[in-house]
Amino acid sequence: MDMPYLREWLGRTETYEDEVTRTPIASLSATLDRPDAPPHKGDILPPLWHWLYFLPVHRQSELGPDGHAARGGFLPPVPLPRRMWAGGRLQFHHPLRVGEAITRESRIVDVSYKEGRTGPLVFVLVRHEISNAEGVALTEEHDIVYRDNPKPDDPAPKPVTARGDHDWLREIRPDDVLLFRYSALTFNGHRIHYDRRYVTGVEGYPGLVVHGPLIATLLLDLLRRNLPDAVVANFSFRAIKPLFDIAPFFVCGKVEGKTVTLWAKDESGALTMDASATLA
Repeated sequence: MDMPYLREWLGRTETYEDEVTRTPIASLSATLDRPDAPPHKGDILPPLWHWLYFLPVHRQSELGPDGHAARGGFLPPVPLPRRMWAGGRLQFHHPLRVGEAITRESRIVDVSYKEGRTGPLVFVLVRHEISNAEGVALTEEHDIVYRDNPKPDDPAPKPVTARGDHDWLREIRPDDVLLFRYSALTFNGHRIHYDRRYVTGVEGYPGLVVHGPLIATLLLDLLRRNLPDAVVANFSFRAIKPLFDIAPFFVCGKVEGKTVTLWAKDESGALTMDASATLA
């Protein structure tokens, strides 16, 4: 792993402009099975729904075999086959609204190496600032991890049992239609989310992988369903264990003062994502 070469990407930036349009909002509401009214100009964009914008629009010829853009460009060309969204931290300074012009400035702030239980891991930290006419509306740190494909003799990770003292619990059945719709809404070509032959035959997963951002969105959606007037000031999440479309999973939440602890667990009770939201 040529880390000095990969670290040459530190400080690299890119800027995109977009507009908070209505159709993606209505489409995500439908995908999450929400009974929302049609969005109107000036409506507040729910937290994390900015992921519907600034979408990657690489040409078909620029895609790699996994459906992601070929390595290089803004992100460093890490020579490991698996790329995953490991987590993130967000600060919401003021709302984004339907109809606004918005800008995202992104910067590579760290590229690091770690020897994991089953081989090398490379972590890339990207910092995004999304602005509207009032200035920076939200700041996001995005953790990306690259790893090798599993080997037959790799030890199975020991699951972490999720806590059971939830105030809220919602069952999610992640069928391939849900995963396809979310991939389409975020223009995510990563084949692990919709190509069953690829995900089982090439990457060795037992089923289609549920998107990390979708799980995080479902966690904050659980908060919105139970505290519809709450304003989220900060949100952080960390992926623990992948979820697949072969079994239902659960999103859970517990109110602890101004903090709402959120987590996802699989059908066996193993923790798959933990998260925390701070209310304004």
